[in-house]
Amino acid sequence: MPKSSRPGLLSEPDFGRLSAATALGQLGDRIIFLALPLVAIAALHADVFQVGLLSTMTTAGSLLVGLPAGAWVDRMRKRPVLIGTDLVRALALLTIPVACWTGLLTIWWLYAIALVHGVLTVFFDVAYVSYLPHLVGRGNLVAGNAKLSAIRSVTSISGPAVAGPLVGLVGAPATLLASSAGMAMSGLLAVTIRKPEQKPEPSAQPQLGREIKEGLRFVARHPVLRAITLGDAAFNLFLAVYQSMLLVFLERELGLQPFGIGLILSGMGCGALLGALMATSISLRIGHGPVIWIAALVTCPPAVLMPLARPGGSVYVAAAGLAALSLGGVVRVVAQSSFQQALTPDRLLGRMSATARFVSWGGIPLGGLLGGTSGSVFGATGTLWIGAAGMTLSALPGLLSPLRTMRTPPAERSRLDGPLRSQDAGEGECGGQASAEHHGRGADDGCS
Repeated sequence: MPKSSRPGLLSEPDFGRLSAATALGQLGDRIIFLALPLVAIAALHADVFQVGLLSTMTTAGSLLVGLPAGAWVDRMRKRPVLIGTDLVRALALLTIPVACWTGLLTIWWLYAIALVHGVLTVFFDVAYVSYLPHLVGRGNLVAGNAKLSAIRSVTSISGPAVAGPLVGLVGAPATLLASSAGMAMSGLLAVTIRKPEQKPEPSAQPQLGREIKEGLRFVARHPVLRAITLGDAAFNLFLAVYQSMLLVFLERELGLQPFGIGLILSGMGCGALLGALMATSISLRIGHGPVIWIAALVTCPPAVLMPLARPGGSVYVAAAGLAALSLGGVVRVVAQSSFQQALTPDRLLGRMSATARFVSWGGIPLGGLLGGTSGSVFGATGTLWIGAAGMTLSALPGLLSPLRTMRTPPAERSRLDGPLRSQDAGEGECGGQASAEHHGRGADDGCS
């Protein structure tokens, strides 16, 4: 294990600045998650359909610009994208309380801001994934992803804890000021990162359609990236099915009040934090490749403890099952993110990230629709069973791929084993012998 991948990574000034920016930006994002719908409900008296449409607008960006965002980001330096999207999102959010206080706020304005925020978030996320290998080096990707995941897990717990009292104290529109401030400070912190970033070499004849196709083909033809993307898509689809009926089950079947429901959801956040803290050690013990499918195979089945629960003590056991689900999800994401970044040449990082996001997130709206339909046919309990079974089966693409035996990340393995036989990653066949790619950009294929 490289020395720089140990806990001292946070002592690196530039990574520390990125970590602080991540914390502030994620905290702002978690506040939006609670405060934005409350603005629609409390300030505009929106009905159920309008609130649901607002939620759709926040995620529509992935479908609208998910694929071209990757091609565009691959043409430019990543840090300016992070800075620009943070600052523009902060400004967009600032308009909501201002419009509310001046009497100009409408539900259509909220839709527009939610859509703009969602589109900018797509560009931010694509650039963020592409920027990390440049900042920490490919040998430190597992450690870097684990630390950033821990930060995101902390904000998933603390965000609602901050937003709730703020909404009660100053109202939902004013609470968005805190979210705007977090985004702005995140962007300003990214400005202070000093490591120079080389501008990508421009294509001789840049064509958006061809570049998008290249990213799609790279992910589809690479057996490891394909398995990760398919597994993630299946997991997200059935997680959306599960979550669509979870609150209904907690309230109507178990009779929990909002405070009790909040505790269970906070427990999921605690499981995610524990997973982020343990991700590196678990991956080292089990193997970075096998942990991707083993995490789903081991931690998804406990989700059935929820539909088995009845009012009383079994609720706590079911809550532990949800915490285990979150723990496994974060361990899996840390490992697979490191593989995705390590296996992709620098020039394709944005398109790889955008393609994986488009495929993985594209099923979330469908999962919500399937969950609602299943709930009307099988009830909340039956839908939770279906969701838990589907999430467990998401382990199959990884189990049936080279990830089954890839114990170390590609960058680290090539460092340990020495130069491997060169092969084109985009067209690579993964047979019984190890192979790697060296494009002059530090990318390794790593199939085995």
